[in-house]
Amino acid sequence: AMQASPGARIREGDCAVLKRGEVFKAVPVLRRRKIIFEKQWFYLDNAIGHIYGTTFEVTNGGNLQPKQEVEETTTETKEAGTDNRNIVDDGKSQKLTHDDIKALKDKGIKGQEIVQQLIENSTTFRDKTEFAQDKYIKKKRKKYEAVITIVKPSTRILSTMYYAREPGKINHLRYDTLAQMLTLGNIHAGNKMIVMETCAGLVLGAVMERMGGYGSIIQMYPGGGPVRAATSCFGFPKPYFDNLHEFPLSKVHSLLSGTFSTETLPSDPEDNAPVEEESNGLSDEKQTSLQETEEEPTTEAPMEINQAEEQETMDINAEDVEFKENKEKENRENVREKQMKQWERRKKLREAAALLKEKNADGLIVASKFHPTPLLLSLLEFVAPSRPFVVYCQYKEPLLECYTKLRERGGVINLKLSETWLRNYQVLPDRSHPKLTMSGGGGYLLSGITVVLDKGKSDSSNLEALKMEEPSPKRCKVQDLHC
Repeated sequence: AMQASPGARIREGDCAVLKRGEVFKAVPVLRRRKIIFEKQWFYLDNAIGHIYGTTFEVTNGGNLQPKQEVEETTTETKEAGTDNRNIVDDGKSQKLTHDDIKALKDKGIKGQEIVQQLIENSTTFRDKTEFAQDKYIKKKRKKYEAVITIVKPSTRILSTMYYAREPGKINHLRYDTLAQMLTLGNIHAGNKMIVMETCAGLVLGAVMERMGGYGSIIQMYPGGGPVRAATSCFGFPKPYFDNLHEFPLSKVHSLLSGTFSTETLPSDPEDNAPVEEESNGLSDEKQTSLQETEEEPTTEAPMEINQAEEQETMDINAEDVEFKENKEKENRENVREKQMKQWERRKKLREAAALLKEKNADGLIVASKFHPTPLLLSLLEFVAPSRPFVVYCQYKEPLLECYTKLRERGGVINLKLSETWLRNYQVLPDRSHPKLTMSGGGGYLLSGITVVLDKGKSDSSNLEALKMEEPSPKRCKVQDLHC
């Protein structure tokens, strides 16, 4: 039911999402790699080649086996009590002990059969109401039947997963709020979007999925480089990234004032450890160079009178020269590689700058941990008139301030500050009701549409003018009504 493309197969190297009940976890599909999920460990080797959405059972040895669909055996009318008033939870109603269950497991008996035995050995099962019996079976199944469904990642699944697992990484952006952003931002194929987010790349991925690889995206990033951990979970094909550009926030001011140059790059990732991809290789290099500097003095040991030792030192020196030559050659190559990388980065930066300079973006999406006002006021410069913008913030107050600032500045209409409300329902025969756990808050959205900003007046006089003109439009409206 959840597949993006029907019948997509699980391939090695994919990013897949494991699902059990309402719990999700994104994992790379690799052979011979132990995965631990919901207190179960297993290998994904056997899942490769199956269709996404298949449910697997974990057999002994951690192998996955596609689960055979078993028809619910409707036995003769179940015996059930009228209510649960006589049931006392004293922990003595189950005859099977912990060790008995462990012995059953060790024999390799399937989860279904264990559940059956638990029911048969429960002294109170018959007195429970039908609903309570169903609940009991469901609970025991969850515990003893090791089933896992492998689904294809999508915005809905990944945003649900992040919100449940690590909401801090995505600034507590709830999935329904993200859906609202995509709608309010009018995101569709062929758009030219500006995205500024600190949500691990989830919002960026959602925008990319909506655009389907058509159009272009400029991701504005703080710090040394863009973070796209969640974006890589989507498993987009390579062409999706061809029109994805990035631009540092630190350069926006210079781009707007016309002093922009690519010569002063924001601290190169080379010197900046937090950038994910580049830090790993580098730290190793640095470590080796440190070790060399420590070891060098020992080779130049003061000459001893002993002839044999002298001979040895000379040998070491000869090797040392060779080693140094190799090292120099390596260094030269490294320098060249660094220069190439830098040149690549500058070229990409220039391309992104050129795209922004056209000031004709079709929309702006902001979802970050920074204060929205300064961000929005500068980024709106790059958006064409009559285009939507959406700003997400976990709290209401910064957006209220942003709202007032925008009203003062002008150049926007249809400003709305909203909060979506989400309630889950359990839908089951005779027992449908709202779930007891309801999300407290999914954050706030400020949305609006850009219009041509009348640059004639300076900001201060603009405010005065606004105060002066306030009543007159109202009078006009009244006259309009008369005619």
